[in-house]
Amino acid sequence: MPQGTIKTIMSDRGFGFILSDEKKEDVFFHVSALVDVQLSELRAGDAVTYEVEQSEKGPRAAVVRTVEEE
Repeated sequence: MPQGTIKTIMSDRGFGFILSDEKKEDVFFHVSALVDVQLSELRAGDAVTYEVEQSEKGPRAAVVRTVEEE
């Protein structure tokens, strides 16, 4: 499962972007993809895991979960 960090959050619009650890590119995510976390709880720099799915506009993150730091 890919990992990355939250790069940008547009809370007023319900989406954001994740900087992929592997590809070093931004991946779009919508608030509906969040699992066990609310958009208001996310901050830039938070580590997340996600799945990639194809949409009409290209790849986007699905099943976005925060990574618990130890």
